[in-house]
Amino acid sequence: MAVRIRLNRMGANKQPFYRLVVADSKSPRNGRFIEIIGYYNPTTNPATVKVDEERALHWLQNGAKPSDTAKALLKSSGVLEKYEEAKKSGDR
Repeated sequence: MAVRIRLNRMGANKQPFYRLVVADSKSPRNGRFIEIIGYYNPTTNPATVKVDEERALHWLQNGAKPSDTAKALLKSSGVLEKYEEAKKSGDR
């Protein structure tokens, strides 16, 4: 099963917010997911991003691939840097 970290759209018309979820790559965008690891609200100024770092690192280390947008959010919250550091230190 290929696992992806991606966004799940929530909210009313013209007022979106997104959950950062771990899901099977074959499930639809707003379909079944395995776990919620954060959220993203682009309507606030500045945009709100909250990520559970521990769970995000767990899924990245177990092979979950982030979508392009999820990758940008993980990078802005600093999770991707921690993952890269852990990956480098684990290779030694």
